[in-house]
Amino acid sequence: MARVVKVFRTLRNHWKKSTFAACVLSYGGYWLYGKHCDNVLRRDACLQAREFGRQQIAPQERLRKATVILNPAACSGKANSLFEKNAAPILHLAGVEITIVKTDYEGQAKKLVDLMEQTDMLIVAGGDGTLQEVITGLLRRPDQDTFSNTPIGFIPLGSHNSLSPSLHLLSDNKVKDITSATLSILKGETVPLDVLQIKGEKEQPVFALMGLRWGAFRDVAATISKYWYLGPLKTNAAHWFSTLREWPLVRNVSVSYLPPTLRPPDLPPQKPQRPSLLYRISRRLKNYWNPPVEEPPKVEEPEKWEELQLSSLELFIQTHNKNPVERRMNDSLMICAEPDNFTVGEFITVGNKKEEDSTVFTKNSTKLETSACQLHLPEGAGGFYNIDNEEYEAMPVEVRLLPRKLHFFINAERREQLLSQMQ
Repeated sequence: MARVVKVFRTLRNHWKKSTFAACVLSYGGYWLYGKHCDNVLRRDACLQAREFGRQQIAPQERLRKATVILNPAACSGKANSLFEKNAAPILHLAGVEITIVKTDYEGQAKKLVDLMEQTDMLIVAGGDGTLQEVITGLLRRPDQDTFSNTPIGFIPLGSHNSLSPSLHLLSDNKVKDITSATLSILKGETVPLDVLQIKGEKEQPVFALMGLRWGAFRDVAATISKYWYLGPLKTNAAHWFSTLREWPLVRNVSVSYLPPTLRPPDLPPQKPQRPSLLYRISRRLKNYWNPPVEEPPKVEEPEKWEELQLSSLELFIQTHNKNPVERRMNDSLMICAEPDNFTVGEFITVGNKKEEDSTVFTKNSTKLETSACQLHLPEGAGGFYNIDNEEYEAMPVEVRLLPRKLHFFINAERREQLLSQMQ
């Protein structure tokens, strides 16, 4: 008993050291527990992957091939380590023959995809920038009609992963997100996604999965990191300081647009049955003796563009990929424009919400469904666009929808969640 009393007396007499030691031990225990949980997640994912690898294949079949486009610079340079620890073992255990191609600089993914050979699946390991470069390189290829049928897997390794909520079950654990996304690729369930083709007057087209953002809220969001020293107040501070430099932050833009097109029914791909031999012979003889008359070429009707003048704090042209399983009547993209009559307080409040989700718009915003649109900026209008969170110089552009152009692997549970949200 005397020894216990002596220990407590020592702790009391050296309370500063005791407090510091307790904090260090608590943090160390929490850190070790987190590492243990990560190892448990990796082990469970590897056990599931091993079941895929043990499935028998026919003698004439070959192993599935996957090409991985990996951006090692993503996630502040941690992407390579995250992929090697959490995704690569799962793919190897599942019996997938993977070819890893690492990018060395910004924009290289476009060139690498242009040189890519045919593969069973394409896996993008990075963030929004890597994904946007890959789909742009893929759809710029001369044979893009063939390669666009290749299923694409997205492993979220970047600081911004805008597409992840549409495809994966997200959590606060990076390891769980990566392993879950990799297992979704092995299970093979896919969903079609719309693509935006964005073309300037001289530049090659750029392709996007989420949308194009332009305006005051986008400009302020790009400066928030400068106020890191203000902690949780940095978002409010960035919006308030921007109003001190200039107010109101209204942008004027002329928008030409085409109405949405009717969506064809989603029919399963069925190979038509080959006619009988007798029918094919009779048809050939008939065409030989009575050649069919060639129909005159159809004259395409000129597109009827409608004009709209907008005065807005922010313009966002986005796809419906936020919920890719939603059944829609039309194939369309959405033009959303915030009103121009915000007060400073409303500007700061809405800016905070947009920092969490940039696709959120107020009730009084203008919303328009179109199949294509043209942005005509006023003379002297500068600034930048955000195309899938990547910065591009603002200029007059034409945006067209490519409906259900690409197919991405999706988590089955996430699909069920998205379907339940529609009910």
